[in-house]
Amino acid sequence: MAQIAVFAALLAALGLPGAITVGFSGVPITLQTLGVILAGAILGARKGTLAVVVFIALTLIGLPLLSGGRTGLTALAGPSAGYLIGWIPAALVIGLLTARILPKYPVVLGLLINALGGILVIYVFGTFGLLLRTDIGVWGAISANFAFLPGDALKVVIATVVAKSVHRAYPGLIRS
Repeated sequence: MAQIAVFAALLAALGLPGAITVGFSGVPITLQTLGVILAGAILGARKGTLAVVVFIALTLIGLPLLSGGRTGLTALAGPSAGYLIGWIPAALVIGLLTARILPKYPVVLGLLINALGGILVIYVFGTFGLLLRTDIGVWGAISANFAFLPGDALKVVIATVVAKSVHRAYPGLIRS
């Protein structure tokens, strides 16, 4: 339970620097996606997903923990809705894949691929959210994700380095 609370707090802390809104979608670029990747890659599917669910639940009851001091209800009413919802299955996918790769494959490559898979899950949910919450059309919703690619690539690399170090120090953290 402590690990779940720590990662929910990490997600909140990563929202403190604020956000950068780019492009036409109105969806901000935040560091909180890094926390989602780390939760799945370090805690695994169950605990990582629970950490993200706890964090989102806290925002839904009105705590302004999302970047820019937003609450979950504010985010769900806007173009960020799909991305925020996508954090939950992304942590789950990253955690499930990480539990499978740690005992079998080179850790760095596996974590890198898992994190990229999690980002893809977020993009899919985000695209559907944009289609539901905006009038930018299918191509607009898909292309809105391009603005996130450079930052998310950097987050994937950072998460891979951090997760590799944590798993080296605590090899039994995720059980397959």
